Amino acid sequence: MTLKEKIIESLQILGILKEPIDEKLNRPIESERFVVLDTETTGFDYANDRILCIGAITLQNGTINLQNAFEHYMDQEHFDKSSVQIHGIIRSDVLDHKSELQVLQLFLDYLGDSIIVAHHTKFDMTMINNALVRNGLAKITNRTLDTATLYKKTLIKSNLLQHKDHYTLDDLADKFDISKKDRHTAIGDAYITAIAFLKILKKLREKDALMLYHLFR
Repeated sequence: MTLKEKIIESLQILGILKEPIDEKLNRPIESERFVVLDTETTGFDYANDRILCIGAITLQNGTINLQNAFEHYMDQEHFDKSSVQIHGIIRSDVLDHKSELQVLQLFLDYLGDSIIVAHHTKFDMTMINNALVRNGLAKITNRTLDTATLYKKTLIKSNLLQHKDHYTLDDLADKFDISKKDRHTAIGDAYITAIAFLKILKKLREKDALMLYHLFR
């Protein structure tokens, strides 16, 4: 038995580590390529609403790669004028629209096997996976992280402190003093989420969370 295996076994016996560590996650956080994403949609109905734009940014070694950002608009077959007030995306020839299938294929190539990071990840991934199935493609099975959930791990646990059940992206932007200039655009929200993710990682490192498995436990 190697020293690493002995340490893991000891942690399990002590109850500190309740489940075996996935070897794929037994790596430093800095070694991983993360894709931080956001979607703008016509609404919040998984069955009837559609994605208007996918924005994504890669992050590795504590650095956000803006030169390799992903931002593509989809053809608007479904239109809800009430949601335009939020995301500002209208039917216009000015924007370079692509078909839903084209954008999804480009996004899959961009994503690769990276870990996905988003704020309230379930919504974005459900919308994307529904679109994939609609186009005859397989659902994404990459590991995902939610900055709303990760942020809670940084909070001090005390009966004297009242924490919220849900934290919005605006909450995190205000907490970490992040500019909200491009809020409610897919690439803008992805950028805010990426910065918030880095801030969260910094706080988690103060609690000795240095390996990928620390983010998933």
